[in-house]
Amino acid sequence: MKATAADTGMRDGMSATPLSGSGGAPRFAIAFGGGGARGLAHIHVIEALDELGIRPVAIAGSSIGSIMGAGMAAGMAGAEIREFAVSNLGRSSEVMSRMWRARPETFAEMFASGVRLGQFNAERVLHAFLPDVLPATFEELGIPLYTTATDYFGHREVVFSEGDLFQAMAASSALPAVFRPIRHAGRILIDGGIVNPVPFDLLEGLADIIIAIDVIGAPVDQGERRLSSVELLFGASQIMMESIVALKLKRTQPQVMLRPPVSHIGVLDFLKVERVLDETAGIKDELKQAVDAAIARFGRVET
Repeated sequence: MKATAADTGMRDGMSATPLSGSGGAPRFAIAFGGGGARGLAHIHVIEALDELGIRPVAIAGSSIGSIMGAGMAAGMAGAEIREFAVSNLGRSSEVMSRMWRARPETFAEMFASGVRLGQFNAERVLHAFLPDVLPATFEELGIPLYTTATDYFGHREVVFSEGDLFQAMAASSALPAVFRPIRHAGRILIDGGIVNPVPFDLLEGLADIIIAIDVIGAPVDQGERRLSSVELLFGASQIMMESIVALKLKRTQPQVMLRPPVSHIGVLDFLKVERVLDETAGIKDELKQAVDAAIARFGRVET
């Protein structure tokens, strides 16, 4: 798996030359943001792009966004991703069966560092839950994919675009307090959303119209109910990540930036997949309208 540190400038295979002005139809790229179970809303976005006949020229993703992006890059239609998610996450018995498959292979592994929070093996969980259609490497994908991770001791973003796809997705999704870090090339890697929650900047220069989907959400006041330590941890992370996105937007902005209503959804609410999809369905029409407007603006620039 090849990693490129974010502070080294242009990523491998990226062009610094804008594509607009070609005289043809605009080319699209899409960035899927991180947010745990909130990222199930990305399914609507993929379905909308399918219905519009839009095939991105590049995809970027952080955390759950890297997983959704990999599915799309592998050629899965939004309807296929929806069917797989509902059938495999909507039944607790199926989830428990798959989690059993993701268990440590030996007691020695389980107790190697003591039993504590955040010891799930993200790569093993992904192999247990994701469809067989996902290939082993980036090179086998039909659309270029860029995924992010955070170099914990290097204090910087790492971008993956080549090599072992599952290890890259695991690093991008290694949310502290849930998954153990990923060790790669002498580095300790954790969730990519920590440094780049909505990685639309990775797509600069690759397309005429960049779409960014932010599923971070924000803490919601729940009245007098006492919040748990984990809820406070995840809520604080939301605030931090939205601050990062706000700073990025001051430097550069995608042509389309959408935020589905996900604040009330818990980061680990995957079992509520159907409810999540029902409550975020409006993002599909919102995206279609935004894409129409972006195409119209592109046409005016071209003429």
